[in-house]
Amino acid sequence: MYLDVHKEAEEKMKKTVVVYKEELQGIRAGRANPALLDKITIDYYGTSTPLKQVASITAPEPRLLVIQPWDVNLIPVIEKEILKSDLGLNPSNDGKIIRLPIPMLTEERRKELVKLVRKASEDAKIAIRNTRREANDKIKKMEKDKEISEDERKMAEEEIQKITDKFIEEVDELTSKKEEELLEF
Repeated sequence: MYLDVHKEAEEKMKKTVVVYKEELQGIRAGRANPALLDKITIDYYGTSTPLKQVASITAPEPRLLVIQPWDVNLIPVIEKEILKSDLGLNPSNDGKIIRLPIPMLTEERRKELVKLVRKASEDAKIAIRNTRREANDKIKKMEKDKEISEDERKMAEEEIQKITDKFIEEVDELTSKKEEELLEF
């Protein structure tokens, strides 16, 4: 019975970690990575469309992204969206492709990004802990409704704690890797 609660909690925690990974990919570390542009959407014939669905994005050099839209009429729209984003990048185009040079990060900017990573990490951990609390509440309700015994409740809560610890550890590992990446010159 309480195994369903475990599975549900584990799935929610897994999704939280996936969202956190995606968030980390959007934080630039001074080198070109097509994932930097994942959050950018453009107006494509009245529909908000992710940039990667209307153009190919490559990193031919460590400090350069090249965006090649399949429809060259989108170039000004793409440039405008990149300038509006919080990436702080200045696109240039030659009529066919957009070049996006990635500048070196200043030490101050690196520290700001590390703070951003830590905040995102804490948000992910809070989401994981909230999932744990919800799961424990469901298990306590099961005990109260006489669906499970007190011993089963304790075992179930211990198992949920193990699952929680596993995902919190994964978030910590991802955070330390991203911090290292940000602080390396």
